[in-house]
Amino acid sequence: MTKIIPLLGIAMLAAVPAIAQDDASCRTIRSFDPGWTDITATNAVASVVLDALGYDLQISTLSVPVGYAALKDDQIDAFLGNWMPAQSAFIADLEGKIDTLGRNLEGAKFTLAVPAETAALGIASLADLDAHADAFGRKIYGIEPGAPANQNILKIIEADDYGLGDWEIVESSEQAMLAEVQRQTRSGTPVVFLAWAPHPMNNQIDIEYLEGADAYFGPNFGGAEVNTIARKEWVAACPNAAAAFKGLVFDLPLENELMGKILEGEDAQAAATKWIEANPERLDAWLAGVTTLDGQPGLEAVKAELDL
Repeated sequence: MTKIIPLLGIAMLAAVPAIAQDDASCRTIRSFDPGWTDITATNAVASVVLDALGYDLQISTLSVPVGYAALKDDQIDAFLGNWMPAQSAFIADLEGKIDTLGRNLEGAKFTLAVPAETAALGIASLADLDAHADAFGRKIYGIEPGAPANQNILKIIEADDYGLGDWEIVESSEQAMLAEVQRQTRSGTPVVFLAWAPHPMNNQIDIEYLEGADAYFGPNFGGAEVNTIARKEWVAACPNAAAAFKGLVFDLPLENELMGKILEGEDAQAAATKWIEANPERLDAWLAGVTTLDGQPGLEAVKAELDL
């Protein structure tokens, strides 16, 4: 039987922007993870969605400087973790090389902080730290070597701002830093460290973000936005995959929940799959106008793959 489509339906279909179908060479998409749990979480969501669309998202573990260098050398296609303004220097170095596909997270922040027990000593600002230098062991706990946030801490030390010229930064992984913060808090030792949101640390530790670092981390406690970026050549060659990346927009509750599961030891992709299954309505906005690699409706394909 011939199916008759009402004229209104035809008009509505025609109003949906068409995205060019990707060539089979676009199947493999290369991205990276600096070892940050928030990016592990968003990469996992992207992997679940893109796999169902017929793509293969390959994630390399690279530090921020190495990851951006790989982008510059055409070894990385897209990245979900462009924290701005913290990574402004890397973006400036890639001018003309990349497209900013869109903002994938608002409400983030990134600056120095102390546990509430440490704040009770009268520490609300970076200017309050040096009066208690011996109690802190003159140490500020950061994340992995080469991270832009660590570079900001080093600039504070090198400039002897707030009297911190004789302090040092302890660089380690995110997990090791947080374990040390919790250990020192339990022992009653004051500790200052790099903190940010989204992150379940904000639920695990009673955190007080410190004033006074606007010149280094930006206003509003290092208020930040996270962008999705991609190589211009890749965007031009794989417009549907680029549209899929652009559609992935997250929020703090989503990321906090997934990050908590991951830090508890759950597989990132399994946690992301469960979250999508529990919140299938998010797929509508994420996949608007997106198809599978072979040109089929993307939303239907992802729902079928996840049995939604």
